[in-house]
Amino acid sequence: MKFLKKNKKKTYKEEKMLSISTFNPHPLYLNRFKLLQKTGQAVTALAFNLRRTTEYLVALSDYSIKCFDKDTKQLVSWMRGHEGAVSSLSVHSSGRYAISTSFDTAQLWDLDTFQRRRKLNVRQSVGIQKVIFLPLSNTILSCFTDDSIFAWESDSLFCKYQLPVPQDGPRMHYKAFAVTQDGKTLAAGGRSNLIHLWCLESQQLFRVLQMPPQVRTVRHLDFLPDSFDGGSSQILGVLSQDGIMRFINIQTCKQLFDVGSQDDAISSAAVCPKGRHIVAIMDNGALRIYNVQSLTQEINKPPQPLVKVVTTDKRGDSSCLKMKVHTGAVPRPARASGRRIQTKRLPSTTVSTLEDKENDVPDALSKKRLRTLLKAFGEYPEKYRMFIWRSLLRLPENHAAYNSLTNKGVHSAFLCLQERYPIKSHRLQRGLQRVLSALAHWSSIFGEAEYLPLVAFPFVKLFQNNPLICFEVVATVIVNWCQHWFEYFPNPPLNVLSMVENVLAHHDKKLLQHFVNCGVTSQLYAWPLLETLFSEVLTREEWLKLFDNVFSYHPSFLLMAAVAYVTCCRAPLLLCTQREDFEYFFHHRNNLDISAMLKEAHRLMETTPPDLHPNSMLSDFEPLTHGQYPIFNKYPTFIVEYQSQERERIRQQELEYLRERQVLQDMRAERVRQQAEDEAWYTQQELLQQAEEQRRRILQQEENKLTEQRTRLAAMKRELKVKELTLLDAARRRFLKHQQDQRRIELNRLADQIQRKTTLREQEMAAAVQHVEVRQMELDAQRRLFEQQLEKEQERVSQEVRAEVDTWQRKAEAESSTFQTLLQTESDLSQETKRVVEESLAEAGQQEVDADWQREVIGRLEEADEEQERRRQRLAELSRETREKEEQLVQLMVEVQGKHWDDVVAKRGQLEEEKCTAAAAEAQRRLHHSQHADEIIQHQERLRRSQEESDSHIKEKKLSPPCSTRALLHKPISTQAETTSICLNNRSSSDTSTCFSLDRGRDKLDREERELLQEVRELRQKLTARRRAADWTSQSVSSQQS
Repeated sequence: MKFLKKNKKKTYKEEKMLSISTFNPHPLYLNRFKLLQKTGQAVTALAFNLRRTTEYLVALSDYSIKCFDKDTKQLVSWMRGHEGAVSSLSVHSSGRYAISTSFDTAQLWDLDTFQRRRKLNVRQSVGIQKVIFLPLSNTILSCFTDDSIFAWESDSLFCKYQLPVPQDGPRMHYKAFAVTQDGKTLAAGGRSNLIHLWCLESQQLFRVLQMPPQVRTVRHLDFLPDSFDGGSSQILGVLSQDGIMRFINIQTCKQLFDVGSQDDAISSAAVCPKGRHIVAIMDNGALRIYNVQSLTQEINKPPQPLVKVVTTDKRGDSSCLKMKVHTGAVPRPARASGRRIQTKRLPSTTVSTLEDKENDVPDALSKKRLRTLLKAFGEYPEKYRMFIWRSLLRLPENHAAYNSLTNKGVHSAFLCLQERYPIKSHRLQRGLQRVLSALAHWSSIFGEAEYLPLVAFPFVKLFQNNPLICFEVVATVIVNWCQHWFEYFPNPPLNVLSMVENVLAHHDKKLLQHFVNCGVTSQLYAWPLLETLFSEVLTREEWLKLFDNVFSYHPSFLLMAAVAYVTCCRAPLLLCTQREDFEYFFHHRNNLDISAMLKEAHRLMETTPPDLHPNSMLSDFEPLTHGQYPIFNKYPTFIVEYQSQERERIRQQELEYLRERQVLQDMRAERVRQQAEDEAWYTQQELLQQAEEQRRRILQQEENKLTEQRTRLAAMKRELKVKELTLLDAARRRFLKHQQDQRRIELNRLADQIQRKTTLREQEMAAAVQHVEVRQMELDAQRRLFEQQLEKEQERVSQEVRAEVDTWQRKAEAESSTFQTLLQTESDLSQETKRVVEESLAEAGQQEVDADWQREVIGRLEEADEEQERRRQRLAELSRETREKEEQLVQLMVEVQGKHWDDVVAKRGQLEEEKCTAAAAEAQRRLHHSQHADEIIQHQERLRRSQEESDSHIKEKKLSPPCSTRALLHKPISTQAETTSICLNNRSSSDTSTCFSLDRGRDKLDREERELLQEVRELRQKLTARRRAADWTSQSVSSQQS
């Protein structure tokens, strides 16, 4: 066997660890470690493998959990919540959650926020053994002290399943658990040499391993991981009470190797997660690290047959077991059958180990040796005192019997224990109530003894973490050291007190005589010490020293201790004369040397005569029986029963009285409450009335204020309305003025335009007249020129004719006279024809000139008519615009009148009349325009008829026969006179068809112009009248508002 760590003087036990150390991360052979943290308190549990790898959890003896950082050595968090010592810490595979377990509760912590997420509470009768996380899953496995195992879902805490508890055989009392890395197999062991293997997938017990007879208790279990087993570890390490850790293959049931020995026992151990090293803490305080590879290589021969396998049949019937002992080579486990096969067990030497300390009284710890040790040191070591007491008292630890007593609940006699004996610590109060209830359920006398809480309280406070041991210690003390205490119940044990008095009378008669003289009996100086077991007069250390001696000697030593206490205090007692002084003395602590008192007690034990010695009347020590507790009936049954009945009757009466009193109190409280409610109601009504009156006054004031505000607001609104109306009226007036100005400007513009048009027309007429006159002058000049030409031509022709006549006369003279007449006739005819032709030519030229002038005059008249028509259209457009503006003005007035309808109702008639007048004027204008259109049509008809007449006249002229030239020749002067007298205004019968009067057209234009000016004046008058009406209306409205 190879180990790499030698003994150290400093201890590493978890229950006494005051600091946390770790090995240097360098190779282990350097044999070094460094200090991480000084906690100042004992460490009860450690946990690593958190999400942050540098952090670790530490559970301390003050019930708190701290998280430290190993690099910075700083405190990361401090978690509180447990009311008892934390026994284990389990970290989830993700490193995010952790579970802390104490005897009465388990708590789930979030390691990111260090806040508690869940809490598991249990009944007082059932404690929590261990709570762990299963690897590679979110399942929480919890085991309780009644061997029940539950699996929970970590997220919702839903119970997934419960492993069935084997009913046959002795109870296992599970204490140690181990789970494989794949989370499929659970190993559990406890106060037995059997190890249960559970398959967590099927929730069935598939194998039971029986360890050698030397193994009586399994302290620790741990699977040894292998790199090639996929997490289903096959090697299980079992640490038993003998300090040896055995490693067994759970499939072949063969022991592979072991660590530790009986002389060098292992206290606790842990396996590396990779299965390479094993760390063991030895009993002597050394910390050893074993190399697993070296341990397995040294196995060269098969081990001794130390392991027995117990398997079940396929039906799961645990009553039919097949057990085989494997020797030499390790065969496969045989199939279970219904018959039992005899097996052999190799003899094993009986060795006194640590498990014997926990179960049976060892032979090495005999009372003789312990008494020698006690005489030498005066007390037992504090570290091993509880262990020695349990060994001396030989406690059976009957879990089943104790559970049956505690399952009955709190005894009726101790329901109100906290009222009689108030204790600050609730946990201590519950523990005392639990122990007393178990005692009362064990024997009815203990429910009636009033001093029993005083007897049990010191042990409850001492064994508060182990209620079973506490109960059995108290029961053992009652059975052995309280003999004959209950024979005179309900009176104090007079027989026991007489023994004390006899011993005191033998050793100190003077003190006893002083007690008699003062009227002090043994019930005053001895019974207070016995009924409290000296807990009132001794300190904790003194009391422990006393009971080290009490438990080590005969039960009569307790009585001798009472006598020794009295005799050691004889000096102050002899000075006391009052009864109250004695009562105070024996109920309070006094200055006393406990060692001297114990020596005095031993002297009394040795020097008291046998006939007076209490051991002659008290039996020797007898431990409690195993399995079931003994029957305790050493008391007057009829008295206890009668007292129980009386107590029950009194309790029932008390309950009835309490019920009636409660009813009366309830009725009184109801009456008081009703009276208070009535008073409160009346008071409330008065307050409500006062508040109502106050509210009414406040409301009245508020209404007055509101009325004033409304009045002011109305005045302000009126002022604002007046201002608004004033502004509106000013705006309206400004708008009307603007409209009037616009109309005036428009009328002025129209007047100017009409004046301009009139002037232009006059100018055009004057120009036309001038043009006509110039044309007439041109025509006259042309006529005169033509007349001159005609005259010249006529003179020339006349000259030519006269020349021809003279020629012809001369010829005629030469001719015969017969032809003169004919020639003269022909000459006359030719001249006449010539004259007619000339006249026709002159007349055609004149008619052509007249036709050209008439065409020009007609064109000019048509242009004048077109210009006049355009002016009429313009006037019609102006009148239409005027009517539209009038309509807009009327609409605006209607809107203003609609706003002030109530004020202008009386003016509606005038407005209607004005509307009727406007409509009549509009109708008259329309009639005038229609007449004007008719006149234009008639004028056009007249012009058309005159044009037709002129055309017909010209045609007649053209068709009329031409005049003779003779007439023209005979009347040249008249023709010339007539020609020179032709003018445009000639009304002769010959020019009736071509006459045209310009004065008549001018008169018509003047008449139309006058009519247009008259219409403009009438429109101005109407606008003026409407403006005056609007001004009067606004003035009336403003006067009414003001």
